[in-house]
Amino acid sequence: MSDITTPANTTPKFLEPWALSLAAFMGTAGVSHFLRPEFFDGVVPRWLPAPRFWTLASGVVEVAGAALTLNPSTRRIGTRAMLATLVGVFPANVWAAVDGGYENMEPPGDSAAAAWLRLPIQFVFFAWAWKAIKNAER
Repeated sequence: MSDITTPANTTPKFLEPWALSLAAFMGTAGVSHFLRPEFFDGVVPRWLPAPRFWTLASGVVEVAGAALTLNPSTRRIGTRAMLATLVGVFPANVWAAVDGGYENMEPPGDSAAAAWLRLPIQFVFFAWAWKAIKNAER
């Protein structure tokens, strides 16, 4: 119960900025898997067979999670799916760093240094998804 010193949350559920920005980011990333699949094929670890399959499958997962996140009635599952996706692709980013960088990227993005620098940024994305999850639970 709100009192006079505690402002009520006046943001409508459908306008929740953490969820909408996460959906926009992940949806854009997902669509780009279909527009530039060769770029993402180079991110798939070499030990996984059929890189194009993994590129397209992860694009489907990202677009579906973004769509679920946009709708307040499915936002809880969508935001969780987004976090799971981010956590799921993290090992591929670690592998790229250990393996010396990404294939099919323009320098300096293809370097091991760029791959190592990308890893801490992933934790920002984890926190972003976590914030969207927490807000979806309110």
